[in-house]
Amino acid sequence: MSAQTIYDTVPLGSLVHYFDGTPRPPERFKRKLAAWENNNNGGRLVRKSVPHTAGTYTTPASVTLHQGDFGSAGVTVLKVFKTFSVNSWLTFTVIERPKPGQVRVLNRAGEDAELLHLADTRAMADAWLASHRYPDAVLDEITADEGASVTAEGRAA
Repeated sequence: MSAQTIYDTVPLGSLVHYFDGTPRPPERFKRKLAAWENNNNGGRLVRKSVPHTAGTYTTPASVTLHQGDFGSAGVTVLKVFKTFSVNSWLTFTVIERPKPGQVRVLNRAGEDAELLHLADTRAMADAWLASHRYPDAVLDEITADEGASVTAEGRAA
């Protein structure tokens, strides 16, 4: 599916994989492998940004994936995000959607909200929010309709 389809139909909190269709190079080719991994990876969908205009330039809508955290001893030093325009030429696949009953912790209400955490229960979301202290955070429970929504993936005949 395209990045536009991800933007239009996939809920925040979903695990998404993206790829360019090229085969993985052997491990011994470190630079080629690093370049390949730049276009073939995945992450959790944390943000959908609407198009906006700055001066005479309009940026298209985009989706942002959280690819991972780096640190040690329970301290996160670096969070890695990757943003894709809806015009991206890469192919996207939804690996997993949030399950009904899970709770999203969003940084604010509205359509430009960013996913901060995905908890299994409301109690776990409240506990996470109490320890991380985001003043404008909003809890959003996944409904059965949203969690079970399935879009056609793949190619039409």
